[in-house]
Amino acid sequence: MDASHRQGWVRVALLVGVAYLLIGRVFASPTDHARVWRLAAWLVSGVVYTAHIGYEHFTLGYSSRVTAVHTALAVAVGAFALALAGMMHSLSTESGIRPAWLLALVAWPAVTAIPAFLVALVIGMALARLPRSADAVRQRDRGPGGTHAG
Repeated sequence: MDASHRQGWVRVALLVGVAYLLIGRVFASPTDHARVWRLAAWLVSGVVYTAHIGYEHFTLGYSSRVTAVHTALAVAVGAFALALAGMMHSLSTESGIRPAWLLALVAWPAVTAIPAFLVALVIGMALARLPRSADAVRQRDRGPGGTHAG
């Protein structure tokens, strides 16, 4: 695996983190039917999260643990960016930074990344049990001696 392939996950994690930021900001803008918009944001974020896991597993071929780490990092980047955006917005309406925003810069990434890691790990472990290709299925069905196991 060359260096650009190994480094590619960093760009993907940052891009996905920015996507979470944009989803959080765009879906928070409408004031009418806020609950529906929040649910839509969760749904779109879930699609991005699932696609990221799939990309890490199927395209880049990373293990379940590595996929979970990369996915959790992207979630943490998005949460940090959202906390930072909230803090900046707060600065535009208040005279100083409240200590709660400083806590949010640490808490939001941790509170989101830990469950994101655990869920991605479970999904990755389930995906790892699936055959990789039709050849793998044929090989599995043949059994150890090359003959059909059934």
